Amino acid sequence: MNDMVPPVELLVITGMSGAGRRTAGHTLEDLGWFVVDNLPPSMLPELLEISRQRQFTRVAVILDVRSRSEFQQVPTAFAALGEAGVVPQILFLDASDEVIVRRQESVRRPLPLQGSGGLLDGIRRERKMLAGLRGNADLVIDTTSINVHELAARVAKAYASPDETDLQLTLMSFGFKNGIPIDADLIFDARFLPNPHWVPALRPQTGLSQPVSAYVLGQPDAEPFLGHALAMIDLMRPGYVREGKRHATIAIGCTGGKHRSTALVEELSRRLAEQGVAAEVVHRDLGLE
Repeated sequence: MNDMVPPVELLVITGMSGAGRRTAGHTLEDLGWFVVDNLPPSMLPELLEISRQRQFTRVAVILDVRSRSEFQQVPTAFAALGEAGVVPQILFLDASDEVIVRRQESVRRPLPLQGSGGLLDGIRRERKMLAGLRGNADLVIDTTSINVHELAARVAKAYASPDETDLQLTLMSFGFKNGIPIDADLIFDARFLPNPHWVPALRPQTGLSQPVSAYVLGQPDAEPFLGHALAMIDLMRPGYVREGKRHATIAIGCTGGKHRSTALVEELSRRLAEQGVAAEVVHRDLGLE
């Protein structure tokens, strides 16, 4: 194998139907993993080769018993992966029979192995077929008494890179006259501050310039505004992460998105950086005037 090809971290997500495999997969996608759902086990070696060619470094595969006869190929596929130098990690999601029954009844979908029998018959068949993977699992998460947000948090804690465990922030300036950004999670209105547009020397400049920034930040209400904005972000960040949200956009708007909102976003970014919080800055409407 070419030494220049980065190693592939391969994670197999499996477990009981209704135990949260999809939630785990979606969480990993949000963390930057390449996730494949319902891949026949025999194709795992091929997926590994494709991942190496395209330099995917973190790949997760959701395996379950829907493939039925194909599922019997798991030991052979794992052996082939071992020969290729990769030992997959196994994440197994489990839950009690009673909880699985309740979840399946709420979605009104039959279990893959239910056949003409009842739900409990399908659950027993599935447990038997998955017993080997559960016994070899690197991590087993019992979702009987946890919700989807708690499951996502546990998956993130186990498989996120160190820089992905915190909320990824985007700070956006915009102009209300161009419409509210639909992707914003929190919107602040800066139109209560005096508008530099009405200062002839400042009108052609933007909030990126020192004179405009000094004018906006020098207003008596600018400091309390920034303080409240920082306090709100500090309050929301851990809560968002706890609830499984990894990205948040904080938007500040003024009339055109040229002066006040731009200067405030730049200052907010600077103060967050002083706290060790990195944020991407986007000036949505700058240049549209």
